Amino acid sequence: MFVKLQLDAHCFNILSSPKTSPVTGASVSTNTGVSLSPLEKIETVKKHKEQSLLEIPNRRTPKKFSTDHKPGFNNIPDREPRNNSRNSTRIENKKSFGVDFKKFNGNGSVDKARTKCSTKWAYYGGCIPSILEALDTIKDLDEALKPWEDTLSNKERSIILKEQSSWERAMEIFEWFKRKGCYELNVIHYNIMLRILGRARNWSHVEFLCNEMRIKQILPVNSTYGTLIDVYSKGGLKKEALHWLEKMNDQGMVPDEVTMGIVIQMYKKAGEFQKAEEFFKKWTLGESIKHEGTSKASAGVQDGVRVSVSLSSYTYNTLIDTYGKAGQLKEASETFAKMLREGIVPTTVTFNTMIHICGNHGQLEEVGSLIQKMEELRCPPDTRTYNILISLHAKHDNITMAASYFKRMKEARLMPDHVSYRTLLYAFSIRHMVSDAEDLVSEMDEKGLDIDEYTQSALTRMYIEAGMLEKSWLWFRKFHLTGNMSSECYSASIDAYGERGHILEAEKVFMSCQEVKMLTVLVLNVMVKAYGLAQKYDKACKLFDSMESHGVVPDRCSYSSIIQILAGADLPDKAKHYLKKMQEAGLVSDCISYCAVISSFVKLGKLEMAEGLYNEMIGFDVKPDVIVYGVLINAFADAGSVKEALGYVDAMKRAGLPGNTVIYNSLIKLYTKVGYLKEAEETYQLLQSSDSGPDAYSSNCMIDLYSEQSMVKQAEKIFESLKKKGNTNEFTFAMMLCMYKRLGRFEEATQIAKQMRDLGILTDLLSYNNVLGLYALDGRFKEAVGTFKEMVEASVQPDDCTFKSLGIVLVKCGISKKAVSKLEATTKNDYQKGLQAWMLSLSTVADVDDDYDE
Repeated sequence: MFVKLQLDAHCFNILSSPKTSPVTGASVSTNTGVSLSPLEKIETVKKHKEQSLLEIPNRRTPKKFSTDHKPGFNNIPDREPRNNSRNSTRIENKKSFGVDFKKFNGNGSVDKARTKCSTKWAYYGGCIPSILEALDTIKDLDEALKPWEDTLSNKERSIILKEQSSWERAMEIFEWFKRKGCYELNVIHYNIMLRILGRARNWSHVEFLCNEMRIKQILPVNSTYGTLIDVYSKGGLKKEALHWLEKMNDQGMVPDEVTMGIVIQMYKKAGEFQKAEEFFKKWTLGESIKHEGTSKASAGVQDGVRVSVSLSSYTYNTLIDTYGKAGQLKEASETFAKMLREGIVPTTVTFNTMIHICGNHGQLEEVGSLIQKMEELRCPPDTRTYNILISLHAKHDNITMAASYFKRMKEARLMPDHVSYRTLLYAFSIRHMVSDAEDLVSEMDEKGLDIDEYTQSALTRMYIEAGMLEKSWLWFRKFHLTGNMSSECYSASIDAYGERGHILEAEKVFMSCQEVKMLTVLVLNVMVKAYGLAQKYDKACKLFDSMESHGVVPDRCSYSSIIQILAGADLPDKAKHYLKKMQEAGLVSDCISYCAVISSFVKLGKLEMAEGLYNEMIGFDVKPDVIVYGVLINAFADAGSVKEALGYVDAMKRAGLPGNTVIYNSLIKLYTKVGYLKEAEETYQLLQSSDSGPDAYSSNCMIDLYSEQSMVKQAEKIFESLKKKGNTNEFTFAMMLCMYKRLGRFEEATQIAKQMRDLGILTDLLSYNNVLGLYALDGRFKEAVGTFKEMVEASVQPDDCTFKSLGIVLVKCGISKKAVSKLEATTKNDYQKGLQAWMLSLSTVADVDDDYDE
């Protein structure tokens, strides 16, 4: 199962600063783990000029930490906020590459007006900041680039293109380079343009540049294909992305680690986790993978294994995140363990991903182990780390620990973000922790942080559910008066009040929404629902009917809601009216609303109306589902209408719909009423083969059928099966007792009666009468009298059947039939007086029986 994280931190080379990530520069995404492609992480070149600015080496020689301080959850060093600029990847050569800008302008004269360059691009050094400043302020390219026209290097041209914020400007500069004819435009420049145009979803220009490369015989490299796969997959064009992967394979080119990571990201984004895993495995084995699944051996492979595969931490992060999103905890932990064995130092991203995966699978012990490893490896947690921990502990109902991590995040001098506050506020609100939530809101106000609509709605609901109605209204009113609430937020507030039965407050929110002219179909639907919950059916109908006067057209949800409300309130005739309007509006796409109204008619015993509505539904070519058939079959089964019930069974079979346990139970009930043993047995076998198996009701019906046919062994088999499963009830025992009694097997019947009393399930009048009848027939007068007294003490009122059995007892004990008839007459005239007379007579008999026994 899960790989335990028992690791030795001393076996790793650790980077020189807690702020420094490994060479990949991977950062935390807004979701779990890695989401950006490797190409987006690269800012500089460390190898040959011919290599793309967009490629990265697999590994960088790691440095060691100073041991002066130990960052971690419990001991976070003082530090400045992290710098996300390109300082770590700035261009090393800071000499000017072109004409001295301070000495010459385009006319060769001194230009003192531009002696100071903008600091926006200062990290590049050299003349690059001046060039970019000129391009940013001067539209004409000839004028902007005049001072450096003859001296621009390949590297400078690459940076110029890459720094353009507009694809139109980048394309204009690229075409200017081509027009001049004196510049070499190599594959690096085309890669940059392909990425810029791909991000802008300008596919026609992307295709044009690809054709231009082919015509000019500029051969694509690994990063070219990686760029194309990346931009097409992120643009939602997976088919085109796979086309470029196939083209790459056709060229006999083996994807490098960066391209491999892009392909995995593509599959992960599409939710095709198995394909991502298969691609990585084949890539690791050195196979050239086509998306159809065919493969062939690639260069750089010996005995089916890629030579010297050394993965970066970014790739490991991607793989771990992919396994995590696929729910493959075991594979994710194994990949993490392999990463550690190979000496790759995990980044904060790695730990965040692993913590999130383990926490989502309830592995909180492993979460603790991961936190400990972060401290041992001096890998500092970031805001995302704490957000994950807050969320996980809140999810597992440890709100104290969640709040403590929020506190520790601030102690570590990390600034909580909106996610931090929102997660904790929601956790407080659903637990009605009003004071803690209010403290957090005050803190947000002090920091000038806006409260989003989701949080605002959650706190409104918190006050309502905590019984603080006035505060809930003040809280809502505060945001309403700002004028920034959306219709969704008004809907959420109406729903919160409506679900708790505060219909007046719900109406006030509705009117507030109406004041600011934010009424939408959603707001009206929720208000209709609130009236339904408050059983204000007339108001619900009135509001629905007024929708169009508010400029809102009812949608499918509107009709479904009002129909369900009225059908559930036993008002099927009114519901049918709205169902007709829904049909006229062309909004009926399934049988759900028909089913609700049919069920309501059935509940009221109006089977003709239910059947008529069914026929209407068929006439409109609305296909009934198994639930509709189940309702009708059960209704006619209860009514004993065999022909109609079986007619719906046949219709269901013709429609190709499989039966379910509800229908099978209804059929067994029907077959029991009419004594169809064979059909009942066939249906019971279907129940036995279902996942849930037969319930006590169906089994009792079968025992009853077998009892009527004196099929003792079959009845006993079902009885024992029910006892083994613990599914027996009072009626199961009562039917077995009746069967044995009818067959004159009083000993077995008496044992059943004893079991009923021992189990405490002798409670129903019918059961008492069955037991009394048994004792009367078997001459167990003392037990009969005792059972009657027990029955009276349990406040179970005797009926005629009860007194009939008691009369048999008295007659058998020598009391005349005339005296018994007198007792029966007295009971009919004065129940209480008659009951006392019965008790007195039976007590006398019981005393005589006792003397006889002695």
